Amino acid sequence: GKQTGMMMMQIEDIVTEQKPDAILVYGDTNSTLAGALVGAKLHIPVFHIEAGLRSYNKSMPEEINRVLADHVSDMFFIPSETARKNLENEGIYDNIFNVGDVMYDMILLAKKNGLLKSNKKSDYYYVTLHRPYNVDDKNRLKELLNLLNSLDKKAVFSIHPRTRNKMKNFGLNIEDYKNIMFIDPVSYFDNINFIYNSTGLITDSGGMQKEAYWLKKKCVTVRSETEWIETLENGWNHLAFDDLNTIPDLIKLEPGTYFENIYGDGKAAEKIKTKIIEFFK
Repeated sequence: GKQTGMMMMQIEDIVTEQKPDAILVYGDTNSTLAGALVGAKLHIPVFHIEAGLRSYNKSMPEEINRVLADHVSDMFFIPSETARKNLENEGIYDNIFNVGDVMYDMILLAKKNGLLKSNKKSDYYYVTLHRPYNVDDKNRLKELLNLLNSLDKKAVFSIHPRTRNKMKNFGLNIEDYKNIMFIDPVSYFDNINFIYNSTGLITDSGGMQKEAYWLKKKCVTVRSETEWIETLENGWNHLAFDDLNTIPDLIKLEPGTYFENIYGDGKAAEKIKTKIIEFFK
């Protein structure tokens, strides 16, 4: 709460000075909510990119942020028809536009510009874990590390500083996990290349579930739910939460049919620009 409040104060100073015609917010971070609330309080139109997503898990800060941001927004750029249904279930019907996902724009841009580098010799699972319910409990974190260490392929673990600190505090030594290659967090394009060259992804991230899908890599999400429910269809993504022992088997499952445009056609940014221009005409 304190972080969001501090951001609101600073955003309001900028908005008061710059006098924008609208405030464009993206996603579900604390800054998303801060910007949306400032716009609502100052009677400035708020446009929300990636609106309408719901995990229905209010213990996640992101869920609180996205719900509140939606309910003070004036225009909603959604990535899927599921998002539209979520908004309509909450009484929001107007100014909803299915533009697709801007992250898909980025994946296609990376492909077009040769930023995806194929490594045919790679044979590993890519891993990221950072959410409190996975890393704040010593026994659960230890169980996850033991499972990763027992996988049939090397696990390349891009370890969040928060996760690294928890391991240190719990006395869990990196050297004890011979099948896990721990690496520091990487850049966006390095990250998608790690996914692209992997056999599969194990993560508790939101966005990386989509990236794995677009790169046609199977995924196991270490959560009890996902806001990206379309990725669950035909077995491209699997949830593993209560029974972590399912992870080694789930990551080996072969996915079914790939549906090309479940999150748009890769022209989300262009469509958003067009709708914003139309709004002010």
